Amino acid sequence: MTDYALIIKQIQAFAEVSADCIALMANVSALLYHTLKEVNWAGFYLVKNNALLLGPFQGNIACVRIEKGKGVCGTAWAEDAVQAVDDVHTFAGHIACDSASRSEIVLPLHRAGEVVAVLDIDSPVPARFSAADVQGLSQAAQTIEQVIEWGAEQ
Repeated sequence: MTDYALIIKQIQAFAEVSADCIALMANVSALLYHTLKEVNWAGFYLVKNNALLLGPFQGNIACVRIEKGKGVCGTAWAEDAVQAVDDVHTFAGHIACDSASRSEIVLPLHRAGEVVAVLDIDSPVPARFSAADVQGLSQAAQTIEQVIEWGAEQ
């Protein structure tokens, strides 16, 4: 079982060193990629010019730009809701950036109540993300929102 309390403490510790959005996202993506089991991609997309633009991540190459409402990430942004997908091949409009991915979880990140980024985690295992993962990762996303310094662009 994943120790989400420890992950949250580590996110807070990263922010004490630097809460800059790029530095924090880079460390959080590495933390999640290496801590969560059976994960093949972990990272962020940032809202820029009315699309999601690839941010810091760990894993294989990724889609660079995702339109609002497209794929799991774009849907999480458009609906402002966590998307936990057991089988991405059954998700209408799924964007296959990595054909090995089978399940995915995407969590919106907010600034002043508006979605400004998403945290995206993929797995090659169907139904990889449990209710406990949704809860733990939601708490991690809330922690990121509390400690991150977005900068002028966000």
